[in-house]
Amino acid sequence: MPPTCDLFCTVVDNFGDLGIAWRLGRQLAAEHDVRVRLWIDALPPFARLRPQLDPTLDRQTLDGIEVRLWRDPLPEVEPGDIVVALLGCRLPEDWLVRMAARSPQPVWLNLEHLSAEDWVEGVHGLPSPHPRLPLTQHFFMPGFTPKTGGLLREGDLLARRDRFQNDPDERGRFWQRLGIAEEHPQELRVSLFGYENRALPELLAAWATGDRPMRVLLPEGKLLPQVSSWFGATLHKGMVRSRGHLALHVLPMLDPDDYDRLLWGCDLNFVRGEDSFVRAQWAGRPMIWQPYRQEEQAHSAKLEAFLSRYLLEGLAPEDRSAALQLCRGWNAEEGVAAAWPGFLARIAPISAHAQNWSAHLADQIDLAENLMLFCRPWLKSAPI
Repeated sequence: MPPTCDLFCTVVDNFGDLGIAWRLGRQLAAEHDVRVRLWIDALPPFARLRPQLDPTLDRQTLDGIEVRLWRDPLPEVEPGDIVVALLGCRLPEDWLVRMAARSPQPVWLNLEHLSAEDWVEGVHGLPSPHPRLPLTQHFFMPGFTPKTGGLLREGDLLARRDRFQNDPDERGRFWQRLGIAEEHPQELRVSLFGYENRALPELLAAWATGDRPMRVLLPEGKLLPQVSSWFGATLHKGMVRSRGHLALHVLPMLDPDDYDRLLWGCDLNFVRGEDSFVRAQWAGRPMIWQPYRQEEQAHSAKLEAFLSRYLLEGLAPEDRSAALQLCRGWNAEEGVAAAWPGFLARIAPISAHAQNWSAHLADQIDLAENLMLFCRPWLKSAPI
């Protein structure tokens, strides 16, 4: 019998956590023959990400995954061989009791948030006994080194990316489906996905008044009200607005596969949080990352830890400085207009560096495979 796995996900910022849960579940099912049951506490946001999902059904199967509504109390089902609490969510007490009573007990993993900080390697795999029940959870830490749990990456992801990036006809069909003009040699194509940012108006102004034609692709989200205000009109999906050398398209919410294609097709990607952040690295394109804001500026440490790895080597000092200035300015919410010309002038070597970084990460084992390797000693069922 194939191993079984329960993934638990709470909807925090609507789509990032869901994207991670969905990508992990789908990969475990497709590539590791795992029977996955995905528990989600809010199905309507998931239906926006995956329109094939019916948010009125408490139980359904999609892409080989059983999707269940996480409600209190949970249905009377036995926990799987593996139980994963995603991104710090707390498992229900009655579920923990069932886990303790199961024989053999499940492998219980706490899949934590992604960080490039040095301490991650020391925490990855550590046990944490439950204070009352005879259960032990283990911390599973995504990361950028072989001593961590790695990053989500489907087995055929980079082959699909290369095929898309090298096939103008495939790209053209994708842009046409989204209602976006065909590519132009002089144009810079940018995807813009982020949290609210005081620096956005000055960045839009720099793009509008610059010498390079800019086509900016804005998925619906937290930046849309600011963009609407800057254009002086209420914008919604499907609309296009232009000012100077800037043409901006408002895109609908894209499913995970189409969002990958968006990242692959752009010359520069602004991303946020974790899911889009990881997918942008697999795109092999320059990116500007905005971590989720945390109390006491904890996100600044995460940003600098990543930049110290991402830009450690492979770039000339002036190229590294240009990339740092724009990324730090975007996160400080000031100075991006001044940083933009220097970044644009050096975008060719920064782009080559992004490709090399993606190839470097691809040399490591991906997160789903690492997860199964970690669980293997406890699993008594069929070989993985």
